[in-house]
Amino acid sequence: MNTPRISVILPAYNAEDTLSEAIRSILHQTEREIELVVINDGSTDASPDIIEQWRSRDKRIVALDQPHRGIVAALNHGLQHACGQYIARMDTDDRSLPERLCRQADFLDAHPSIGLAACLVSYKGTNSKHRGYARYVTWTNTLTTHQQIQQNRFIESPLAHPSVCFRRKLIEKHGVYRCGPFPEDYELWLRWLSRGVTMAKVPEYLLEWRDRPDRLSRTHQRYSMDAFYRIKAQYLAPWLEEHNPHHPELMIWGAGKTSRKRAEYLVRRGIHITHYIDVDPNKIGNVIQGRPVIGHTDLPSPESAFIVSYVGLRGVNQQIRNHLQQHGYRWGSSFIFAA
Repeated sequence: MNTPRISVILPAYNAEDTLSEAIRSILHQTEREIELVVINDGSTDASPDIIEQWRSRDKRIVALDQPHRGIVAALNHGLQHACGQYIARMDTDDRSLPERLCRQADFLDAHPSIGLAACLVSYKGTNSKHRGYARYVTWTNTLTTHQQIQQNRFIESPLAHPSVCFRRKLIEKHGVYRCGPFPEDYELWLRWLSRGVTMAKVPEYLLEWRDRPDRLSRTHQRYSMDAFYRIKAQYLAPWLEEHNPHHPELMIWGAGKTSRKRAEYLVRRGIHITHYIDVDPNKIGNVIQGRPVIGHTDLPSPESAFIVSYVGLRGVNQQIRNHLQQHGYRWGSSFIFAA
């Protein structure tokens, strides 16, 4: 096969129950100029046999093996062997709809300034049992434009990892996945966005995202909330240095224990918190960790302060946004959300 239009990177570790369906969904794409790079990450179940069975039937599959070293090593191993103009991701839990790769590649062809195109995802978990994940999927599906992705990137990861398709040159220019005590995909999006990569989404549901109780994002420490806030602070701190006219001073909206703990990651990177803002009358007027707590009705003028909100409740988030904008605050110049 000549150089494929798209290389799909699919790491596999003990995925015998779902692997065939994931592979089938890629091989049955309407886009035929593809290669599927499947990396067996030291599986001890039937995954290697399943990969070999599919490889013997379809020469578009590139089968790689490595000792069990984890998803970051597997992803980077796959990237080393990927030949496509575009790189797409896929997980063994999920299913790509037939038009997915064609729609994403065509979108990138039509928008040469955009480096990464994701898509909307259908949540295939149990809403009643995992309401938080279901709400997250609903939220991320609202972020389709680069502006929306950029403005919300410090709240949570704005992209579903297995839904992305990006230009190969991004890896060559900005580097591969990094291994560390943080979610590898979120770090990659933050790094690329900090370097000016434009991202958007095809506004169509093209991936079924399965939420299994044993998925890495539920079981591995590098996907814990603390891990997210640590890596977030690593990229938020330099962003604030560039965009906060009062750097290194700012105010934190949220005087509760959780908000304060998460904001402290910024303090470790040279940020100085002058005040907390809260709506709880039991907190207002107190001094916590040497910082006065003021009420939301006592905000300084937007010209004299920068506010970072660490309140994580989405409905409350919108209320905070409306309140700040009604008082003249503007995203990026006088406030930003980090939860």
